[in-house]
Formats: sequence, C-alpha cells, structure tokens
Amino acid sequence: METSSWTTEAWGKVHEKVTRTSTRIGARFPHASVDGSYVLEAPHWWTAGFWPGLLWLLYRDSESKDERYKEIAEACEQQLDDVLFGFDKLDHDIGFMWSLTSVARYKLLGDEQSRKRALLAASVLSGRFNVKGNYIRAWNPWGEGDRNEGWAIIDCMMNLPLLYFASETTNDPRFKHLAMEHADTVLEHFIRTDGSVNHIVVFHPLTGEFESVNGGQGFAPNSAWSRGAAWAIYGMALSYRYTGELKYLDAAKRVAHFFLAQLPEDSVPHWDFRLPTGVERYRDSSAGACAACGLLEIARAVPSEEAGLYQAAGERILRSLYENYGAWDNEAEEGLILHGTSHYPERRNIDVPLIYGDYFFVEGLARLRGNSATFW
Repeated sequence: METSSWTTEAWGKVHEKVTRTSTRIGARFPHASVDGSYVLEAPHWWTAGFWPGLLWLLYRDSESKDERYKEIAEACEQQLDDVLFGFDKLDHDIGFMWSLTSVARYKLLGDEQSRKRALLAASVLSGRFNVKGNYIRAWNPWGEGDRNEGWAIIDCMMNLPLLYFASETTNDPRFKHLAMEHADTVLEHFIRTDGSVNHIVVFHPLTGEFESVNGGQGFAPNSAWSRGAAWAIYGMALSYRYTGELKYLDAAKRVAHFFLAQLPEDSVPHWDFRLPTGVERYRDSSAGACAACGLLEIARAVPSEEAGLYQAAGERILRSLYENYGAWDNEAEEGLILHGTSHYPERRNIDVPLIYGDYFFVEGLARLRGNSATFW
C-alpha cells in the first residue's frame, strides 16, 4: 500500500472514530484511556490542549469542515480562561495548552480574542524564565515544602513555540530571546554527546549553577527516556524553523539518529531505551508519534539529499502505529493508538492510549497528507 492510500484510509478511520467518541467526551479534557474510556482531567492539567488540538486538525484538513469539531474546540478554549486568569495552577506547560487551542484558532480563523489569549499565556510563560540559569522553570511545588524552583525539563522544548509565535505576532523579539536562551541551556545541559537526553536538570535557583540530573519519568538519571528524546527531536526542529539557527537543527538530527538506532523491529519505541534486565519493556506509542512529527519536520528543513532518510523514518513509525497499534475497529476503546506509557516510575497510565499520542499521530498523518503547517 502506497503512502497516499494508507494515509487516506487512516484519516477516514480517525475521522469516523473521533466523530463517535466526541459525543461522550464533548468539551472536556481527556488524558489517558482506562478500561476503554478516556479519564477526564481538570482544565488546568497539562494535557488540556491535545483534545481540542486534535479536533482543530480534523476540522482544518477534512473536506466537510465539521462544525461540531470547531464548536467543541472553541468551548474547550473558553474553559481555559479560568485557568489563565486564576494563575496559581499555571506552569511551563502553558505552551502545550494554548498553542493547540488559542494559537490554533487564531491561525485558522483569525480570531482576535484567541490571539490575545495566546499573547497573555506567552507573557506568563516568559515570567517563569530564570535569568541566572537561563531556563524556564518547569513546575510549581507539588505539595507543602516541595522545592523545585530550580528544575527545568526537556518537555519545555515543546512550549517554546508559543514564545516564538508571540514574537512573530507582535514584532517584539523579547519572547524569542527567552526561547532561544532556554534552547541553548538545553543544548548545554540536556542533550548528551551520544544523542540521548536528560529529563530533569536541577539548577541553583539563585545562582543558576548546574547542580544535578534527575531521572524523572525515565528509569534512572543516566537512562534514556524515549518520550524525552521525542520532545527534543521535535522541539529542536521547531526552534530551527523559527530561528534558522543550525545548532538547533543539528541537535534535532543528533537525537533523531540516537532514537532511530534504538527502535525495535516494528519501529515503535520502548518507554526507555536503557532498561536493566528484569524491568518490563513496555512500549510508548506516544513517544513514537511525537518523534515521527519531529522527523517529518527535520525532513522539510534539510537539503533534499538528506530529507528522504527522515521522511521515510517518520512515515515508517506512523504506519506501524496505524497498522499495529490502532484501535480502529474496537468500539469499546475510545483511544486511537494503544500501548502508551505515561509515567512508569510512578506506575501511572502504563500500556494505555494517551491523548497526546493520539494528537501527534493525527498531526503526523496530516503532515504525510501534505499539510506541514503546525499549531506550534
């Protein structure tokens, strides 16, 4: 089956399934599917943007322009106003949340209120920048006495596009400056020589000095969490798209080659690439879907003689997800893509569909069908 035929078939199956599942989910915020049904989280949870983002992709690229998708996505965005103005629960994942809601709606419909929401969110994200360590602080304290003001995480590479968008939209370089400073810190402290990636790096919050590495959602500080690599591949490739700085493209390629060299026969990664004997080697389909989008982004950025390698690798992952991990004919399962691993060290949401895996699969599919524009 050629690219065009399987992607057309897959797009139809996605559309059919989301039409059905959106009846129950509506304008709410799914995270992980448990026993076939997506568990719904509060609007402040970091994954709140992925369901409306997925709906915007389907609305944008489907001939029918299903107004119901649009209405649900808009209602999700409006609910996030309480989170934005409530402030206390905002962290670095502001980019994940408002890039796929307000930026998406502004890019598609030119809505001025969505532009203002995105700019306000970008301003709040900028306020998390630590000028001593040149990093965006990741989380707020999880509990009383918790001290994590010196923590930065690789996931934040995917939050930087909100800052780039803000600079382009306002013609003000301040947002872009901060994004690039954070990306440079990632180059120095997160991406290892062999292309593997640290999840959490701890800095002294007052001096900015490097202190330690934390394993986070990977198995150990020196292991190789596959979704962290995916965040780095796609995030660095997007930073290159916005800045033209070759150092970011080179970093994306270095991590991509490490990632591809670790893949099993079906091209879908295990949740960590460095696991000792005796630890369950669950797959993380979400890491595969995100990395595939990054690989396709690299393909559009490199010279034509290089592009085929990355294009083929991205398509190979997405096709395997479709053929081997899709829940297309299972009406008892709301997720699109099976076998995601959210947080193995905490034993949370293991071997289940994840909404961000579904989102990146649909985004990658849209890219293979010819639309390389993104909401990032």
